[in-house]
Amino acid sequence: MSTNKSQCGISLIELILFIVIVSAALAGLLSVMNVNTRSSVDPLIQKQALAIAESLLEEIELQDFSNPAGGFSGAAIQANRASFDDVMDYNNFATTGIFPADGSTTGVTGLANYNVSVAVTTIAWVAGAADAVQITVTVTDPSGQSIQAVGYRVNY
Repeated sequence: MSTNKSQCGISLIELILFIVIVSAALAGLLSVMNVNTRSSVDPLIQKQALAIAESLLEEIELQDFSNPAGGFSGAAIQANRASFDDVMDYNNFATTGIFPADGSTTGVTGLANYNVSVAVTTIAWVAGAADAVQITVTVTDPSGQSIQAVGYRVNY
């Protein structure tokens, strides 16, 4: 008479192979998550720099075009920005940290490590006439990457 013994449970070798396979898969998954977590702040920093650049560019473009050949007579620091009255006053404007447009010397909280510089160059679309300017706002974020926003202002 033959007896049929059914197999119950798993062997030690099967258990060890299962642990090795699951450990390898888990290590690969965690390494991908580590890379994503480490660089998840970068887009926020870049978006903040872009928002700063676009904000300052819009502020400049909304100024009068009254003095295309001149510039601001004082030092271009954040305290003088409240007295800028035309587009060319912003030429060579540079600051470390972000300050309100009202001339306040108290920087915006959390933005002290951003650097801003502005270049305003005259463009003669009609020969010999200074009827437009190109405005380039460059913002350097705390990680050292630069973002530029370029706009144009026409004397109309």
